Amino acid sequence: MSVLQGINPNIRKMKQLEYGALASRANQIKEERHYKEVIDVSWGDSHRAGVKPLTFVRQVLAACVYPPLINSNNLPLDVRQRAQKQLGTCAGGSVGSYTETAGVSEIIHSISEFIKRRDGGIPSQPENIYISAGSQWSIGNILHVLVNSEASPKTGVLIPVPCHITTAVSITGLGAVTVPYYLSEEQAWALQVEELQRALESAKGVCNPVALYVINPGNPTGYVQSRKSVQEVIRFASEKGLFLLVDEVYQDSVYGENSEFVSYKRALSEMGPPFSGTVELASFHSVSKGFLGECGLRSGYVELVNLDPAVMNYIQTLFSKDSSSPVLGQIALDLMTDPPKPGDPSYPLYNQVGTLELYLLRTSQHYNLPGLSCPPIGGGFYAFVRLHLTPKSIQKSKELGLQPDTFYCMKLLEEGGVLTTPGCEYGQKEGTYHIRYNTQIDKLMSLGGKKKKIHV
Repeated sequence: MSVLQGINPNIRKMKQLEYGALASRANQIKEERHYKEVIDVSWGDSHRAGVKPLTFVRQVLAACVYPPLINSNNLPLDVRQRAQKQLGTCAGGSVGSYTETAGVSEIIHSISEFIKRRDGGIPSQPENIYISAGSQWSIGNILHVLVNSEASPKTGVLIPVPCHITTAVSITGLGAVTVPYYLSEEQAWALQVEELQRALESAKGVCNPVALYVINPGNPTGYVQSRKSVQEVIRFASEKGLFLLVDEVYQDSVYGENSEFVSYKRALSEMGPPFSGTVELASFHSVSKGFLGECGLRSGYVELVNLDPAVMNYIQTLFSKDSSSPVLGQIALDLMTDPPKPGDPSYPLYNQVGTLELYLLRTSQHYNLPGLSCPPIGGGFYAFVRLHLTPKSIQKSKELGLQPDTFYCMKLLEEGGVLTTPGCEYGQKEGTYHIRYNTQIDKLMSLGGKKKKIHV
């Protein structure tokens, strides 16, 4: 029997990405030199897109990797002191050593203090925090605990539509069922409890939903939930007995008018009993999608709330199988949660971060044009732009065996030299089409006054 015949059936069900064909075509265009360069706005990778790393972060990491720099006057004093402190927490004084399963103890305490400050003084317990090689790694581990692959009916997880594909693929790969709930595009991609109820009803006879996955601020939509919305979702989860999986990796990227990030943990605590002591919650954050944009360092954390101690023991075991997460990534987490303060030599330069808001404001204005529309963006890195395609374009795409928005992305790539991601990758209502792109890209925003007609 070949490996193909015996492959895990859950793996067979995992969705193949439309992006693959676009990326291949982009490589061909680069090789054929049709354009001086292809502007890639398809990824959520800030540094790949040309956004420069934060100097303070890279200086500290450099001194940790090459300790003789700590004695060099070429680096600011606070950088050298921070690097020395970080190395003091590493076994053998080296970033090449393993750490504890949950992460470096001092860094976990730093994360705990960050959460406490963020949530207005609400306590955060270090023993409930686990560092991993990225937030998606943590989400996958928690899903492993929630999903019973032998259950009948199968385990279900409610996920938003549109939604970044990674979590949906992970759920399918574990043998669970994704239960879609649709965000309201007409209300700037708002999450509505009535839609959650509809989704839950649709799961009857199909699966047993055990968890609700929420992304706030949204990816790919940029929607930021209000405090009232967060509270409504918590009440719904409490009433239906659902575990809350809350992806909050864009919490530091909120800039929309009247938008404010309110963590689910804070809202849960402020709601008081019975909610504050019973609703089970996992909150995720990352150095990749925050303002650090350090995707390649692979580090994130999960904070767990209201879990049974016996379940926490299983989670400890599950995280233990990975030995430890990358040490440089853990240090980056520490730098993100405890950045330079006023008076520190590195503070003036560090405090200059802040062009993203301008980009996003320009994005919403630029794409409310004939054939395109985009609701106001409250946070995150992306614009999810609605395409109002002609019947002729839709028919042409079908003849080519492509989804209509994939066809649009292909034409945009071939005729404009810009690589975006089709909305079908994230899910969308039947008969609607979208593209997602990273709004941080300097080069794309510089094209604001240069319009080019794409023939679709």
